[in-house]
Amino acid sequence: MKLKLIRHLWGVDFSHGLENHLPRWREAGYEAIESSLQFAPDAPAIHRFLKTSGWRIIPQVFSRELTPGGTVREHLDSLRRQLEEYLPLQPLFFNAHSGSDAWSFPEAEDFYGAALELDEKYGIPIAHETHRQRYFSNPWATRDILKRFPTLKLTCDFSHWVCVAERLLPDCEDIIRLAAKHCHHLHARVGYEEGPQVSDPRAPEWSHHVAAHEAWWDLIWAAQKQRGMSESTLTPEFGPAPYLHLLPHTQSPVADLADICDWQARRQLARFSKK
Repeated sequence: MKLKLIRHLWGVDFSHGLENHLPRWREAGYEAIESSLQFAPDAPAIHRFLKTSGWRIIPQVFSRELTPGGTVREHLDSLRRQLEEYLPLQPLFFNAHSGSDAWSFPEAEDFYGAALELDEKYGIPIAHETHRQRYFSNPWATRDILKRFPTLKLTCDFSHWVCVAERLLPDCEDIIRLAAKHCHHLHARVGYEEGPQVSDPRAPEWSHHVAAHEAWWDLIWAAQKQRGMSESTLTPEFGPAPYLHLLPHTQSPVADLADICDWQARRQLARFSKK
């Protein structure tokens, strides 16, 4: 199985064109991009980049956009519109922020059952992200839906679960192993008990958190290999402020975001090559 590194565009400077970043991204080992087009600062620039670079994209789609709550029908209609809009881009797959954390289990059951039908209809995988504000915002709700739908695909970003649960999930190993069996895509960000992103994963004070997340990612890779996947995709999705910590008063970032992303990409590629 090969590890394919994906460069997200969250926090990337569009002012001089995305092509300006391409040499650095290629040197770091990236092979495709991941981005929202709906909320991107310059969606036409993304379209131009895809044409000039020959790279593929993983579009980020948001059921009911970024508005909390909402009915199952509203989320499904929103998701369907976005999927159909981005189909001409021939995406690798879709990464979906889907559902609502306010739903009951029957509502989630209706939504994800219908989402699986969209997956089959369009013939392009939809990976549903473990993300705050969404139905998969915590391990326990996720577990119950995964048991109901064995073919549902996830984008695993466990940094959200660490933040929501306020712990490094010592009591959730069985759920993490279950999520690994459903994992289609990995967001390799490191969270901590009070936030979804540590200040700088390279700093020694976060070594315990980095080790915990990497142990979970190892479970994902093992499960993907067992399923016979030929390629695993990974996005080092560290984000800009307010995810990236800032110094008080000056609002200066405590670390360089691009350096963190590239460090994580290289680190995980090196770890993967030894598996």
